[in-house]
Amino acid sequence: MTDKKRAILESMRGGLIVSCQVQQDDPVYSLDFVVKMAKAAQWGGAVGIRANSPDQIAEIRKDVDLPIIGLYKIWYDDTDVFITPTLEAARQVWEAGAQIIALDCTSQITHEGRPAYELLPIVKRELPEAIIFADVSNYDEAERAVKLGVDIVGPTLYGYTEETKNIEQPDLRTFARMCRNFGDQVCMIMEGHVYTPEDAMKCIYLGAHSVVVGSAITRPHLITRRFVDLLSGYQSNWRDAERSKH
Repeated sequence: MTDKKRAILESMRGGLIVSCQVQQDDPVYSLDFVVKMAKAAQWGGAVGIRANSPDQIAEIRKDVDLPIIGLYKIWYDDTDVFITPTLEAARQVWEAGAQIIALDCTSQITHEGRPAYELLPIVKRELPEAIIFADVSNYDEAERAVKLGVDIVGPTLYGYTEETKNIEQPDLRTFARMCRNFGDQVCMIMEGHVYTPEDAMKCIYLGAHSVVVGSAITRPHLITRRFVDLLSGYQSNWRDAERSKH
């Protein structure tokens, strides 16, 4: 690992990374809104930003001086793989200004008909200066990503695969096991289903390098749905909206 990569990762140690994303069908959609969210996150003390799509990444990069974990969500009807699913998507994320590229590194089959994790070594070879963040859904996928030479691992896709789609809470026991077994080889970053400062602190205690929080901070329509879901007696599941294809 280069000194530059090490410095970026070290700058995020023990802190909060805020996921600032908007989809075109979100009621708050605009590039201006996503930039303001990122600026607010920096003002509030965030150590990094997670952002989606080249246009949003590029706009955030202009006004925010924090490491950016970039991804490019592209949905297909024949697969559940949507996070930076191709080399071209990874290139666009990098060229937009993200220092860190997030990839789906699960065992799910992509639109091209291959396991998602097979893209990892290709991106490492083609974009050697990029820091690679493996989004996984379980322990075995994390272990494989570490062996493939990833820099960061996070259980981002726990809840988004067929095997885990019905979960509501983070799997802290599995995450703790990942931290114990892989934390001296990669940065373990917690992402997914973290909704309170107390939950974030639990993850740091368990060994997380840092913690990503998105929906609980930057998606007001989903925050509202979460409250309404409970107040209506759980007649609908707000997470269906969070998981929806756009």
